Amino acid sequence: MPPACSVIIPTYNRAGLLRRTLDSLVAQTLPRADFEVLVVDDGSSDDTAELARSYTDRLDLKYFFQPDEGWRVAQARNVGIAHAAGAVCVMVDSGVLLHSGCLAAHLDSHRRAEGPVAVVGYVYGFGTDGDEAAEMVRALESGGFDDPDAFLDRLRETGRWADVRELFYAKYADEFADLPAPWIIYWTCNVSAPTDRLRAVGGFDEQIRSWGGEDLELGYRLHLDGVRFLLNRSASSVHSPHGSSLASRMAEARGVHRYVAQKHGTPVMRLLPLLGGALNFLTFNDVVKGRGLPDCREYLRQQATASAAQGAGE
Repeated sequence: MPPACSVIIPTYNRAGLLRRTLDSLVAQTLPRADFEVLVVDDGSSDDTAELARSYTDRLDLKYFFQPDEGWRVAQARNVGIAHAAGAVCVMVDSGVLLHSGCLAAHLDSHRRAEGPVAVVGYVYGFGTDGDEAAEMVRALESGGFDDPDAFLDRLRETGRWADVRELFYAKYADEFADLPAPWIIYWTCNVSAPTDRLRAVGGFDEQIRSWGGEDLELGYRLHLDGVRFLLNRSASSVHSPHGSSLASRMAEARGVHRYVAQKHGTPVMRLLPLLGGALNFLTFNDVVKGRGLPDCREYLRQQATASAAQGAGE
């Protein structure tokens, strides 16, 4: 029997963080036979390979390596999608600690849905930086890494280090599938989607070779394909702080956003280069509605009809 889901983890020189993520997968309530773990190494020079292989006695884990040719996280995730045996792909990042019920919650959302869905898991600590990040790391080192469930339960009770998208969720009461751009918060630190839908839309765009935007672009194409987006708060996790701040990362992503806007060219997507500047993920849909921009799917249908009519008249 194939596993119910495939967990895809791209990684690069983060063996210490990867170990935390794999430990949280070992502790999942979902039976081991029901999920596989695909670690795709984007050219690490540390002991990532040895670390990943050391878990094969505790997880159904497969390790893949691609040479270091710069930022190729889109291609790394596509390697995972291509080899996935599960009907659902769960995508997480190195350093994300999953609640023990996280994978079961993802699968529950897919099983309950009447059609294909893209599930957004809840991520505590994402976007935390500066002194807050340092404090959070100390809290994780004081027991959070050893017992992610207890740590996450405390965060849920106190509201501390909430998902940076919480304002978005509160604004739409967790119901955002019918927004014109529900994919705006589809960030692959903890999400899932049907494997066949990911393959049908072509996976991630491998032309994107720098941080940010490859997940939104994939989400946009899933949206065009009729996949509905939803949040499952029970698919919870905590993002261990590392690297640069979210603000600096957003600045880095602007080039990707310009590329994506030019690639797709719909009125909604032409707003994407404003993300992180004049617009943010909380206001994006408001501006789309306020400007009366056409639904992307309807706009593309109209463009195709007009093009066909023009061709027939020539």
